[in-house]
Amino acid sequence: QVQLDESGGGLVQAGGSLRLSCAASGRTSSSYAMGWFRQALGKEREFVAAINWSGDGTYYKDSVKGRFTISRDNAKNTMYLQMNSLKPEDTAVYYCAATAGVGVYTGGYDYWGQGTQVTVSS
Repeated sequence: QVQLDESGGGLVQAGGSLRLSCAASGRTSSSYAMGWFRQALGKEREFVAAINWSGDGTYYKDSVKGRFTISRDNAKNTMYLQMNSLKPEDTAVYYCAATAGVGVYTGGYDYWGQGTQVTVSS
């Protein structure tokens, strides 16, 4: 079992930045891939970004490419999402996720955090 805890959400004006963190605990000795998802009010949860175990492979949703950067520090069991040039349409609850494996995955995650709210005002 892997437990995930997000932090770093908040209210920011359009064009601003936020950095989300996701701390993993529990069975972190095994290799696991991680990702970020988001769910806006009234919409389905969608993939945002993913990173492989070693941190040298990433994949992004088209609409966040060039604005968001996913990274991880395995020594700290923590993943990050740096979000720049935020837009009102980025407003959502952001969730981190993890699954056993070393690849980059856009779905099929087994473990989820509780979510952190990001609100971007216009």
